[in-house]
Amino acid sequence: MAPMTRVDHDALEQQLKDTIQTLTNVLVQVTNYDTSSAAPSGPNPPSLPPSSSSSSSSSAPPATSTTRPSRDVIAAELRTLSANLQAIHSRATDPLLPSLPKVPPELVEYVENGRNPDIYTREFVEAVRRGNQLMRGKQRAFASFTHVLAAEMHRAMPELRDDVANVLENLPKGA
Repeated sequence: MAPMTRVDHDALEQQLKDTIQTLTNVLVQVTNYDTSSAAPSGPNPPSLPPSSSSSSSSSAPPATSTTRPSRDVIAAELRTLSANLQAIHSRATDPLLPSLPKVPPELVEYVENGRNPDIYTREFVEAVRRGNQLMRGKQRAFASFTHVLAAEMHRAMPELRDDVANVLENLPKGA
């Protein structure tokens, strides 16, 4: 077997971690989106009456000109996310780098259904072993059939004895 080139798992793992962190940041920013900081002079959000906004603003820091509006923070996080996804895509499609291992879709579905991938592997190995045993049995049956057929051809058609002997001599070893 040809030697496989080494995949830099640490760099790939770091790219994936950065992307997941950026997705988390976007989630937090969207959840905490503050329309009043994006437009400080605008009206209160429609879900909060004017009297409740004064009581809730005591626990949150007031929006000042030094804080970045939520819109700008989300936009920056989305640009970072885009750059991270482009880096992962370029790494995945780079012809000079070794390809990542292929994961069977059945295994992904198995894990998504909450099952243990080790059980999938064990069941797969057992299925392959059963298939190999079945194939070995078929090969042995055909090999023994070859000799039975040759003996019957010797008996029934004596004029083909030389041809049958030639075929039996040229059979691959183990057949």
